[in-house]
Amino acid sequence: MYRLTAKQLIAFALFSALTAGALVACAQRLLDRRGPAAVEPVAIADPSVASDEQNNIEIYKAVSPGVVNITSRGYQEGFWGVYPSEGSGSGSIIDEDGDILTNYHVIQGATQLEVQIEGDKYPAKLIGTDRDDDLAVIRVDVPRGHRLTVVKRGTSSGLQVGQKVLAIGNPFGLQRTLTTGVISGLERPLRDQAARRTISGAIQTDASINPGNSGGPLLNSKGEIIGINTAIQANAGGGSIGIGFAVPIDIANKIIPDLISKGYVARPFLGASGAPLNRRIARYFSVPAEEGIVVTEVYRGTGAAAAGIRPAIIRESIWGNASIQQIGDVILSVDGKKVTSGEDLQNAVMDKKPGQTVEVEILRNGQRTTVGVRLGERPMEER
Repeated sequence: MYRLTAKQLIAFALFSALTAGALVACAQRLLDRRGPAAVEPVAIADPSVASDEQNNIEIYKAVSPGVVNITSRGYQEGFWGVYPSEGSGSGSIIDEDGDILTNYHVIQGATQLEVQIEGDKYPAKLIGTDRDDDLAVIRVDVPRGHRLTVVKRGTSSGLQVGQKVLAIGNPFGLQRTLTTGVISGLERPLRDQAARRTISGAIQTDASINPGNSGGPLLNSKGEIIGINTAIQANAGGGSIGIGFAVPIDIANKIIPDLISKGYVARPFLGASGAPLNRRIARYFSVPAEEGIVVTEVYRGTGAAAAGIRPAIIRESIWGNASIQQIGDVILSVDGKKVTSGEDLQNAVMDKKPGQTVEVEILRNGQRTTVGVRLGERPMEER
């Protein structure tokens, strides 16, 4: 029988350890090349057979690792000069590349973004913004091999008042807080933070939403995002009074590809702006209408300019007041949709795409006529 000496045993053990180490290193390299991977989701039982408590627990375990805390830092100008500022909000990881969906007002004006994923903090960069719908996408680069939990997006179509919803976020800095409630109302008008226009079709809920929840997900009983928590009804105390609003996820689903690929949403632009027609103006200029948009500006190189739409002649006084000297065209409708305000004018074309032609009904010299206007893309300063 052949017997190993002590030196041979030590050498064999050393060789085995080195071989094992090399195999582990090779495997790690292969994993690193694959980059971050999504965590296998925690199973959520069919809500129709699970108890309400079990459903809440399973959704929290499955989704909360994909809900992040966002800290934005920037500078504000005040009476005493410029000073640093800091804000916080929430967001949902929506893909394995580290893209995070949140509110525009959460990251507005930020020069530095930091994201906390569970116990770890990472710098983030801005990918795309949409002030009109108060939405934004930021991206975090996590170390190779770090696993991300992607929050599944559902649909906001077919929602019912009374349907159970859950909100996960970071109110007042309290990490990954879960609240539950129901859908209290649908199709609520919601003015976006930048006051660009009213977001139509917002979801109203009584699930507690507080400062820091903004940008976090509103979920259904399957753990799917149906809305992005955006605002609360203000009260003197500054906290939740059971009236919160969320941007429907179908709005986000529609624009996320543009936000990621372009950094903005390619929205249509008529090329004309104006002021609401009122009785005083109509009477003074003998306009045979009571509602519409008095065109005050037509932008060069736009569809409105090419269509020959005429603006009013405006005179400004040395005190900064403006008055109409000569009325131009009055826009009455766009593709059959009556317009009475600048917001109506925006909403009339928002479902169109740049390059499409719309029929604009105008009142010119007391006569109604219709002109075709080819929509352009909203310029940068108007986004």
